Amino acid sequence: MDEQRLKSGELMEVKVDVDLDFTQSDTGPHIEDRDPKRVNSSLKVMFEDVIAEPPSVRSFDKVWLWSHALFEVSRLWCYRFISLVLAVPVSLAAGLLFAVLSCLHIWLIMPCVQLLLINMQWIQTVWASILNIFISPFFSSAGKCCSQIIIHLASAENR
Repeated sequence: MDEQRLKSGELMEVKVDVDLDFTQSDTGPHIEDRDPKRVNSSLKVMFEDVIAEPPSVRSFDKVWLWSHALFEVSRLWCYRFISLVLAVPVSLAAGLLFAVLSCLHIWLIMPCVQLLLINMQWIQTVWASILNIFISPFFSSAGKCCSQIIIHLASAENR
């Protein structure tokens, strides 16, 4: 029955299940692993990476322990304070910047590129002809001329 409808030119109703509920990411922000793609893998700065005493010169043990503790505490709390002050405004600015860049790319740059690609097809044809007529034979000839050159490397001991 359906085959007869198709042959006669009748239209058929087709039901398509489309899931329009999609998001950019399936999960929210990661609380435990805040760098899952390892974007900032180079920022693993520990006390031992910055301050080190060679065996020949050593400070007092208490100075070393207090230096380590103060380094870690100041690094942690300064980072927390600076991120408290700057995280939201910088995130907002970065979001706006990426939104503007995405919009420009989608609605301005790519249509212009496609317009150029469509209208400049003749340049591609002319350029390919120029390469095939003039440039390719020249370099083929130069390659054939230089293909017979043989270089032997000898060390100073073998001379």
